Amino acid sequence: MIVCPNCQHKNVDGTMFCENCGGHIVESDALSTQIISSESGAASETANPQTMPSGVNTTNAWASLHLIESGQILPLSERSEFTLGRVTDAQAIMPDIDLTPYKAYSNGVSRLHTVILREGKQVQIMDLGSANGTYVNGKRIKPNVRQELNHSDVISLGKLKIQILLKT
Repeated sequence: MIVCPNCQHKNVDGTMFCENCGGHIVESDALSTQIISSESGAASETANPQTMPSGVNTTNAWASLHLIESGQILPLSERSEFTLGRVTDAQAIMPDIDLTPYKAYSNGVSRLHTVILREGKQVQIMDLGSANGTYVNGKRIKPNVRQELNHSDVISLGKLKIQILLKT
């Protein structure tokens, strides 16, 4: 059994993403998801735009998603494409990253909301026709059209704000 470093759920050996929270699981050199807190204890501030946050193991990660409200960091590694959304009962197609534990439903995140892609050194996002839209730095992007992302951009899936941290 592999224990998810994010929610402590026990998953079957060989699992790459937790079946409970959607967090990335790596058996060797485990990537851990940790809460980043500021001096005041609030986790709603954006991360330092110049560097990856300290205290989070991002070995092999080409990018990380900083969930601004909760402070969680979700590293992206090994693959070059990740779908983001939320899971519901009897859903046929699951997102690669389940945002349900981060109030996705109440924030208006669709089941298959958006995709983040890496091609070489370029990182892009594409809205998958979501009901509440995808925004990059406050500007709504067109569905099914790729939009380039830069380090420290803030993406909003409905009302759920996520800062993208690209490894340079």
